[in-house]
Amino acid sequence: MNLALTKTQVGSIFAVTAAFLFSTKAIFIKQAYELSPLVDGTVLMALRMLSALPFFLLLAWLNRAHNKNIAAKDWGILVVAGLIGYYLSSWLDFAGLMYISASLERIILFLYPTLTVIATSFIYKKPLNAYSIFAIALSYGGTVIVMLQEQSNVPHEGNFWLGVSLVFASAISFAAYLLLTPRLIHKFGSWNFSGLALSIACIGMLTHYCIATPNPIGLLAALPSSVIWYGIALGLLVTVLPTILVAQSIARLGAAQTAMIASIGPILTIILATLLLGETLNTIQWFGCALNIIGVLMITLAKKKLS
Repeated sequence: MNLALTKTQVGSIFAVTAAFLFSTKAIFIKQAYELSPLVDGTVLMALRMLSALPFFLLLAWLNRAHNKNIAAKDWGILVVAGLIGYYLSSWLDFAGLMYISASLERIILFLYPTLTVIATSFIYKKPLNAYSIFAIALSYGGTVIVMLQEQSNVPHEGNFWLGVSLVFASAISFAAYLLLTPRLIHKFGSWNFSGLALSIACIGMLTHYCIATPNPIGLLAALPSSVIWYGIALGLLVTVLPTILVAQSIARLGAAQTAMIASIGPILTIILATLLLGETLNTIQWFGCALNIIGVLMITLAKKKLS
């Protein structure tokens, strides 16, 4: 009996595993926030990036041969992409999670494919067709349903809309990063681009932390060891490992199919938030989640047909 897995099966396993690891991000963050009053989004992001930086520097070094004959303009775009992608976008996300649930955060972030479609429409001055408009309306309508239900059912300390705004800004920032990546991947190569862009993001975040914190080393030393371990998990298990798995999945399945499998991410986050954080969604919120996911999947399928 042949037990060897096909290329498609291996790619699917990689994609599902990456989706699961990415879905744990909000859970780790919320749990870390509960451990110490010293922990905020900036501190936790610094721990994450400090853990991940050595890997991405190594990745960039191993692929440095691809850096020949790269124009200064492209290096500048690379720096911008690294800073708005995994630095600014991630920091906004971490900050927003201080004020809203992990479930709602994941639903809002899941809107980024619709944002790329809207941005592309404006950039190339091509009006959206009825199919895309309907898909976008479904995804945003579902998100609003989940958001309003949480705002009315869960007590907040006045910062709910701040949290929503920060996470939505994170989705916008990540969508902008994705619009820049095709050209850069073509110029630098996929692995080299990942190593360089994420190294820039790590360095940007660590610089931010050092500027924003009066005693950066002393604060890290004062953190409970459990917080440090959460930071390491965010760096290695939620950043480095899924980055590798997604790249390997795309190599076997293609970007569109990998993105389709990644659509299970919000459901995984909600399940984990229910089991580990005690969050609950009512029937109306589950309906909103379904609309959000269906809308985003419609956009993803449309992009697959065009590719």
